[in-house]
Amino acid sequence: MVDVLKSIFTIILSAESIIGIVGNVFIALVNCMDWIKRRKISLVDQILTSLAISRLGLLCSALTHTMLYTVHPDWLKTEKMLRMFIIAWVVTNHFSIWLATCLILFYFLKIANFSNSIFLYLKWKVKKVVLVALLISLVLLLFNIIAIDIQINVWMDRSKRNVSYTYSLKNFKQLPRLLLFYSSMFMLIPFIMSLIACVLLIFSLWKHWKKMRHNAKGSRDAGTAAHIKAMQTVITFLLLYTMYLFCLIMQISSFEFLEEENILFFEHAIGIAFPSGHSLALIPGNSKLRQAFLSVPWCLWCRAKG
Repeated sequence: MVDVLKSIFTIILSAESIIGIVGNVFIALVNCMDWIKRRKISLVDQILTSLAISRLGLLCSALTHTMLYTVHPDWLKTEKMLRMFIIAWVVTNHFSIWLATCLILFYFLKIANFSNSIFLYLKWKVKKVVLVALLISLVLLLFNIIAIDIQINVWMDRSKRNVSYTYSLKNFKQLPRLLLFYSSMFMLIPFIMSLIACVLLIFSLWKHWKKMRHNAKGSRDAGTAAHIKAMQTVITFLLLYTMYLFCLIMQISSFEFLEEENILFFEHAIGIAFPSGHSLALIPGNSKLRQAFLSVPWCLWCRAKG
């Protein structure tokens, strides 16, 4: 039964990873080719391309960690490897989340409609708002890395002072718990920002729909369609993000049982669903990506025929 579960989780993890890598490579390639062709790139395409690259790094980091843990778990207990993998995950995970949050802020400011003067100013300066959000995220990333580096140094110092196997094993299990706890705290900020943007989008849609009903113009105008498309993107992100945070909470609470590989594979399968699933959901929501995706089977058929 244990081997069967391990095989199932391995298949799910592999499928998610392949889908995520192919999807993010596709997004990056389409936008880069369009950039070369037009010699200019829009703000939303810059965010999407950067998001795809960061998620490729996140997926590769997670997959490498899983493979090393399965093949040679002792390698991950060395200071150099431990620090390298943790910092790589923190950086790629940070940009994956914050760039997705910036994308939601962009959609919110472009599509939502409020008469508030502050909102109108932010709507007019949307590029600066995204830039400021990224600068704030860099400051938070610096604090996160410093906090994690301190915890790694404390762990290494305790391990060197007490070399007994029992203490070393217990101490090693406490380290990732603390690191995930710190990272989860920093991840709550973009989650709250996205949640607020989602609520305001719903309110903006309700106001717009009410106005359309009053003017007897129907409920399926261009403004309503834009609101609904943005809502689909935001809600998909929030659902997958909630699942991702839940996965981190599970990892924080279950590190005593990490000798069971099935728990590790299960948690990684849930965690990888976020960068893979959200990137895949972005393709139908973007007209350029959607058209490029639909043209792929036709191009493959023409090449096979030729």
